[in-house]
Amino acid sequence: MQSEPRVIVTRERADLPHHLTVNPTCGYALAELLKVRAPENPPADFETFWRATYAQARAEEDRLDVARRLASQTIDGVRVSEMEYTSWDKVRVGGWLVEPPPGTPLRGLLVVGHGYGGRESPEYGWSREGFAALYPCARGFHRSARPDIPNVGTRHVVHGISSRETYVLRGCVAELWHAASILIRLYPALEERLYYVGGSFGGGLGALMLPWDARFKRAHLGVPTFGHHPLRLRWPCTGSGEGVRHYAASHPEVIEVLRYYDSATAAESVRIPTQTHAALFDPVVIPPGQFAVANSLRAPGSEIVVIPSAHFDPQPPVLTQQENERLNRGMIEFIKDA
Repeated sequence: MQSEPRVIVTRERADLPHHLTVNPTCGYALAELLKVRAPENPPADFETFWRATYAQARAEEDRLDVARRLASQTIDGVRVSEMEYTSWDKVRVGGWLVEPPPGTPLRGLLVVGHGYGGRESPEYGWSREGFAALYPCARGFHRSARPDIPNVGTRHVVHGISSRETYVLRGCVAELWHAASILIRLYPALEERLYYVGGSFGGGLGALMLPWDARFKRAHLGVPTFGHHPLRLRWPCTGSGEGVRHYAASHPEVIEVLRYYDSATAAESVRIPTQTHAALFDPVVIPPGQFAVANSLRAPGSEIVVIPSAHFDPQPPVLTQQENERLNRGMIEFIKDA
């Protein structure tokens, strides 16, 4: 069963002063953004490709090295462990496992994706809420750095893009499935309480990852990227989409590959309640791409939280500190309500 996502508006307009060389709204008002859907005529074998990728990734798990806990320490009351595991194409992935303080009831398991700036350290807030959270670094970044994979978003996003089989995003998605398996092995009693949270790069990966893995029960996608590639190729930005635009200008054949990595197309197949933060003003991830993902998430209980801006620090701030705290609390409560 599908239903329209609930729309929660914090601001209806985002006319912010700026000196950017790109149009951070792409000329869209809120009413227009709420009408953007996934691109028409997706590849006929889109689902087949991703289900086969999922099956291959899960089949590899028995042959991969068991995740190793390299070092642990207590920070601000929570247990933080450096983790490593082997993922797609035998790429070694590093990250952190953050577990709740002693005596805190375990509420669930959480895989947390990061933005295209990478991740230098984990966060502790989710574990104080009772979640055992795994924070993997995507291949190429920080604890998953490799000499053969770029660690800059505009270069990373075109790595291996010549075919759908070799595109780097395929391995990045598989890493999240493997992260879920690690958490479940560590906490088998919580297998039915597995969730995902990711923003920007991690939001786009989440939309690509979630439809094919029934283990996840609820998700939050913050200002997700990779949505509606035809629009991403049309509108200049200051993020990874600009790397794709420039590459596609001289390699138009990659447009066919991109059709398999459209997070808005994938979002149409997500079957769990998902909350999206979608921004009216964003120079890095174009707003119509974000809303294409958000509007395509049609599982009952899904929400679109419209925020005034992202990837931008307006002065003075558009939202007060209390409003930002409510937004963050709303994200936490959405996951906890599962």
